[in-house]
Amino acid sequence: MKLKSLMLLTTGAALAAPGAMAQDMADSMTLVSWGGAYQSSQINAYSNPYQEANEGLEVIWDESSSEAVARLRAMNEAGNVTWDLVDVEAADAIRLCDEGLAMEVDHDEILAPAPDGTSASDDFGDMIVSDCFIPQIVFSTAVAYRTDLMPEGVAAPTGACDLFDLETYPGRRALNRNPIANMEWALLCDGVAYEDVYDMLETEEGIARAFEMLDAIKDETIWWTSAAEAVQLLADGEVVMGTSYNGRWFSAIAEQGQPIAMAWEWQMLDLDGWVIPEDLPEDRLARVLDFLYFATDTQRLADQAAYISYGPARASSAPLVGNHATLGIPMAPHMPTDPANAENTFVNNYNWWADYRDDLDSRFQAWLAQ
Repeated sequence: MKLKSLMLLTTGAALAAPGAMAQDMADSMTLVSWGGAYQSSQINAYSNPYQEANEGLEVIWDESSSEAVARLRAMNEAGNVTWDLVDVEAADAIRLCDEGLAMEVDHDEILAPAPDGTSASDDFGDMIVSDCFIPQIVFSTAVAYRTDLMPEGVAAPTGACDLFDLETYPGRRALNRNPIANMEWALLCDGVAYEDVYDMLETEEGIARAFEMLDAIKDETIWWTSAAEAVQLLADGEVVMGTSYNGRWFSAIAEQGQPIAMAWEWQMLDLDGWVIPEDLPEDRLARVLDFLYFATDTQRLADQAAYISYGPARASSAPLVGNHATLGIPMAPHMPTDPANAENTFVNNYNWWADYRDDLDSRFQAWLAQ
């Protein structure tokens, strides 16, 4: 359903008051996310308070965001889209939008302005990387290590390039079972200049060079498909170093007290946000739009940062970030965007991955199978 039809269904006045169109809205909603600490932060900051304001609403959570592109393709082909709102990374939002599987929106029409009246599009700014993408958070894929399993007398790891140094830091690694970040780090840590990495990955020489670098640690690596796996592997001492989302590491370190520390250098910065599947029935779409107006306003995005160390995507939310909801510790120093953590960062090229993801996914999985 395109934006023109969308605007016939709902008005800014109705959106500004969640529940105002309850008689026209579905009484259940299926939200798709990533599980774990991140999904818990969304439940605490968004869906629980929204349900309190909308008595009788059923919210169903599905933890399939890692398969969002493939699943939405299959649903669309079958003509049976069962998801109402899907949390995806920026590159996947671009792919879904390009394929007509996610709905284009006018951010200023469907989202709340900032408290000072700044429009949503200006408040989110460059975080809006697609006409279908509704930003929520800035996160990173980052390296962490077991502090008690590091060799004596050796300086602690500082970042992604230490993953490839088996001599200084012997032991198994845990890496994501997909090419994003792994391919970039392989070239960067093999001496390719930051600004040349994606150009290199467009060549056979560059792809071969990245795989050659990864070959050196392949036999010492456990490849994870769920971010929780990496954290558990490190907590169990099955690996000495690994990658996961920075919010997962924060949960293990600050909330669970695991002997784990961050190595922030060359963390891969990325964006995460919502997309609305195309062609939702009118009552389900009306419910989604009502929820989005509430869940993406300035206060709600700041509230999420009280539960997990991801930076809110709205500029107006950043000054409202305070302490952890239960631990009481300041959250700002744990954000990937904190200056102390962001001296050397690698920003994901969302548009590049939207163009090349399918091909490199296939090649990466073929390499793993060798």
